[in-house]
This record gives sequence, C-alpha cells and structure tokens, in this order.
Amino acid sequence: MGFLEVRDLKVHYPIRGGVLNRVQDHVKAVDGVNLSIESGKTYGLVGESGSGKTTIGKTIIGLEKATSGKILYEGEDVTNKARSRNKKFENYNKDIQMIFQDATSSMNPKKRIIDVMSEPMRNYFNYTPQETKKRVADLLEIVGMNAEAMYKYPHEFSGGQRQRIGVARAVASDPKLIIADEPTSALDLSVQAQVLNFMRRIQKEYDLSYLFISHDLGVVQHMSDDIAIMHRGRFVEQGSKEEIYKNPQHIYTKRLLSAIPDMDPTTRAAHKVERQRVEAEYDAQETDYYDPKGRVYDLQRYDEEHYVALKPEEPNASLQNENVNTGGGN
Repeated sequence: MGFLEVRDLKVHYPIRGGVLNRVQDHVKAVDGVNLSIESGKTYGLVGESGSGKTTIGKTIIGLEKATSGKILYEGEDVTNKARSRNKKFENYNKDIQMIFQDATSSMNPKKRIIDVMSEPMRNYFNYTPQETKKRVADLLEIVGMNAEAMYKYPHEFSGGQRQRIGVARAVASDPKLIIADEPTSALDLSVQAQVLNFMRRIQKEYDLSYLFISHDLGVVQHMSDDIAIMHRGRFVEQGSKEEIYKNPQHIYTKRLLSAIPDMDPTTRAAHKVERQRVEAEYDAQETDYYDPKGRVYDLQRYDEEHYVALKPEEPNASLQNENVNTGGGN
C-alpha cells in the first residue's frame, strides 16, 4: 500500500440547459479510477487530450473537487480538503506539489524568482532571509542555473529555463510527491531532455515520487516505473512499464503504441502497415472493449502486475462452457 491512495475517484461536471438552467447530463471527466503511489517511484499517466488525466492530478492537489470516491494520504481522508487553511491538512499541502504545463502562467510576472520560489518556504518553514536565499540558490543550482537568476523576473528566461525553475519551486517545500502535468510538452527535444534529466536527478536526491502526466509515450517510458493508460475518464490498462510496452492487451493501448513515430527509415513502411492493421482491429473490436454506452469496462487482473479493462464473461456463457467441458447439458 502506498502513502497516497486514490479509490474509485469520480469527477463529473454538470451540463445545464433549458429555460430553468437545470442539469441535463454530466461530463464524466474521471469516472472511477484507483491509484496507489509509493515512495521513490514514478507513475506515468497516459492518454489523449480530454481523457481525464490532468483532472486526476488537479483533484489530488485540490484544484478540482471530487464528485465521489476517496483520496487517502497516510491513511487520512483528504478528499476535497487539500488547499484548506486547516492545520490538520498542512502536511498534505506541503507534501504534494505540482509542476504545471505552462510555466509562464504559473508564475507571477511581477515577482522576482527569489520571491516566487521562497513563497512555499515562508508557508512551511521558519527560515531566516539568509537561509531562504541560500536554499533558493541551492535549488537553482540543482536545475543547472546560477544563483544570480533569483533576482530576475520570469519574462527574462526562455521556456526551458522557466520550466526548470518550476521544477525547483516544486521541490522547495520538501514534498513527497510531485504531480508533473505535461512538464515538457511545450519544449523542443533538446530542452525536454535537460528538464527530464534534472527531474531524475532531483528524484534520486530527495527520494521523491512523481505522477507523470503526458500524452508522449516515449517520455513516459523514459521516466516511469508503472503506467496507467487512460481513455474516456477510466483506466483501460495498468501495470509495470515492461508489461504495458511489451505485452499490451487492450485495443486502445495497442492503438496508442502503434502511433509512436518510427525513426528508422528502413522499417517505416512496415510500421505504417502495422499501424493500419491496429487501426482496423480497433474499429472492428471496439464493442468488445467498451460497453454499449461507450464506457470502459472495469479493470481485471491479467497478470501479477498487469490489469486490463476487459468485457466480463457472461454467467450463461461460463455455464455453457462448463457443460461442454464436462459433457453436461443433455
């Protein structure tokens, strides 16, 4: 069991309409997911845009409200209580931090970097001004920036530098878990590699856990220990990195993996044929993996560390098979 447990989490948004503006339906952004996070591990959350992966991260940290389900931190129910001023949840607020996709909008443009980074320190620690300055300088050094950067404003940095500052700020409160929401999606490849390497280094130094949210399967494979594939607000497959990439079982996972670009020009034609085959298989077998309303089935254990959302066997079909196998039914 991990220090953070997400149990049957649902986040539904009402759709209103009509003359009286009544609730007509709901958008089920997250519709019953379970997640357990252990110390020092990285959990990849993969899915297309609109699949609900960012909503999970925001609900854990308290930026969105859960409709139902539970979020347990060290056994304590913190559902919809994060970011509150109650002293009881201060440790949770300190220990769970977030790296946002857009580093620019997550920083106050009127504040210098030292002020941006020292805010969590003022909230949770009794540092003197000199201790704060030294701590900021140390964090900037970890992400490959010199101490003079603390006296500049966010607009004076490149996108990659701002994202590295965002990583350093997330570590400022000595958290246990950092939720990284598409931290490299707006960066070019060389800068992406720098940011990811700094994140790995910080993880080793501070024994951090990451919830790494992305649609980039290559980045997730590089960073993660365990992976959950998300579609239509639910997990379609969950397991170790090796199982997901080498032995995918859900048709949607196969579709995602087939979409990874092939850099080898000699196998590009074969890769295209395989991608077309998987796409045709997805169209033909979609009803086997989703219920009549298009909802993803519940996860079932496929292997020791591998869970797949498969259509449950019908009781009558199981009985029929049993009769056939035993020679009954006459």
